[in-house]
Amino acid sequence: MDNITILPADVYIVNNRTILQEFDKKVLLSFYEPILGHLAIGLYLTLWNDLDNFKQFSKEFTHHHLMSILGCSLKNITTARESLEAVGLMKTFVKTGGNVNRYLYELYSPLSPNEFFNHPVLNVVLYNNIGATEYRNLQKQYEKVKIDVKDYVEITKQLDDVYESAMDLNLVTGLERETGDIKTGEKIDFDLILSSIPKGAINERAFNKKTRELINQLAFLYKLDTLKMMELIRTVLNEYGMIDKNSLRLAARKYYQFNHGALPTLIYRSQPEYLKTPSGDNSLRGQLIQIFENINPVDFLRAKYHGSKPTSRDIKLIENLVMDLEMPPAVVNVLLDYVLKTSNNKLVKEYVETIAGQWKRAGLQTADEAMEFAEKEHLKKSKKAMPKPNKEPLWFNKTIEKETIAESEQAELADLLKEFN
Repeated sequence: MDNITILPADVYIVNNRTILQEFDKKVLLSFYEPILGHLAIGLYLTLWNDLDNFKQFSKEFTHHHLMSILGCSLKNITTARESLEAVGLMKTFVKTGGNVNRYLYELYSPLSPNEFFNHPVLNVVLYNNIGATEYRNLQKQYEKVKIDVKDYVEITKQLDDVYESAMDLNLVTGLERETGDIKTGEKIDFDLILSSIPKGAINERAFNKKTRELINQLAFLYKLDTLKMMELIRTVLNEYGMIDKNSLRLAARKYYQFNHGALPTLIYRSQPEYLKTPSGDNSLRGQLIQIFENINPVDFLRAKYHGSKPTSRDIKLIENLVMDLEMPPAVVNVLLDYVLKTSNNKLVKEYVETIAGQWKRAGLQTADEAMEFAEKEHLKKSKKAMPKPNKEPLWFNKTIEKETIAESEQAELADLLKEFN
């Protein structure tokens, strides 16, 4: 169902699964927009506005309605929708068949400020995205002010002090405030951890549902495998064999900062499905397109470095391309490959950003589009008799058509295919 093509004529209705309040708009703008971007928040607010007088269900709209309101393409709207889904703000259902597909969009409440500040993933990403000063200002803005009441005497009345029961009350169950789940999938082998830590050192009840969710979220955010997580868990067990969750969060954060010099942010794992090329092309070019589309930019750069970890500067540059410029991951991969090959294996920030700006203005969305665009630009430069680059990307037309590439390029392709597989 991931490959369903959404069309302007496809219809949708909005289902309000929660109690939405005006304060939620402030939370969305303060906490979620720095992470998701303005388009995702605009989509959420538009769907909210589609609800007539706060009813549970909206009337039926076409997706052309969203395109008109938000002023962007369905591809960008789909990406924004997926961002909202990823952080638990909405769920999407589709019914196919007939002349048009029918979508059901369920809205959920944003986390409260207190819940957000204590979330193991979103809290860290927010801090990284807005910086320490803005983060502290946000904390001050939403902190609870306590008043010392030790010199006061409470005279509050109870219910039965004021009212008498005159009738049986038929209570109507209505909407309750509900937030969506933020799921990351199973990252950690808990059976392996339990079998590796000596009996008596850890309580089997330590891995309850909430703790498992936290551990998987930390593993996702800080890129921790089972063995590294096991080491961290050993350091945060209390005298009862239970896991101190706050200490585990702190330990994971410190480990990541020590190795990367900064806190992490969120990068798409790979190209969204709807922007991928249909499989079946087994030519050299087709294999390269599959690589560009199925490796996230950080892992792609690691493969280009023959397994060595990219520098924090390189990762920050990738984050700017994916998060700030909102370039699709496959296009970023092609850009990285092109720059490395034409700049003697150097990623000069200013040069990368210049090309990225040009590609962004050209509206490149797929690996194939990016490759064709780069080839045309390269041809223009050649016609102007500019100095030729030190080394062309192995996917430029002449060599790839003949399927004959140098031994060094064959080795590089083998490394990329190994990473891809």
